[in-house]
Amino acid sequence: MISIVGEHIMSGPSQSVRSADRKILVHPLVVRITHWINAVAILIMVGSGWGIYNASPLLPFRFPPWATLGGWLGGAIAWHLAAMWLLCANALIYFGYGIFRKHFRDHFLPLSPRFVLSDLRQAMAFRLRHTLGAYNAIQKLLYIVVLFLGIAAVLSGLALWKPVQLQVLDTVMGGYPAVRWIHFLSMSGIVGFLIVHLTLVAIVPKTLPSMFTGRTRVISDGLKAHYD
Repeated sequence: MISIVGEHIMSGPSQSVRSADRKILVHPLVVRITHWINAVAILIMVGSGWGIYNASPLLPFRFPPWATLGGWLGGAIAWHLAAMWLLCANALIYFGYGIFRKHFRDHFLPLSPRFVLSDLRQAMAFRLRHTLGAYNAIQKLLYIVVLFLGIAAVLSGLALWKPVQLQVLDTVMGGYPAVRWIHFLSMSGIVGFLIVHLTLVAIVPKTLPSMFTGRTRVISDGLKAHYD
């Protein structure tokens, strides 16, 4: 939790408040690095995954060739597997940091249906406030959901890749046809999250620079703080 204390100086018989302008850390280096590596890995996996999907569609549509990666089935699989290792290694670092440095506890908790409904009502009325480095209940819920979607996508992807060697995993997830649907729906959920995430960045562009620098400018006047 970030606390900002106003600085007071004496001016004659009365007390005035001096404004302070400083920068604070809102995104640690590990979070920033894993965020951008994850963004690259996910884009590669989505594009190559759509190429793999087109070879054997689950639904009566195919993704346009310009949105796919790999050029052909073999190429798409090669890109997909390469990005998978990058994504898994990056996820291990992120999860390790999130657990041992209490990043998950500090940023994603507490969370309750009451908080989510309250923030949802404010968001629908365009009154939901955003403070850099602090997640509202809707953001917390979305991040928790996308983490579980990522786990489902990786496990189902492994079951699709090695259905014989990972028979137990394949069976637990309902067999090969069910695993395909789990993988497709979990990746679709991740794509949906990306669309929402990018839309929010476009609406509130001041959130983007801090994902590069890690810091944001805080102007405090007494006990009031303004984030730039």
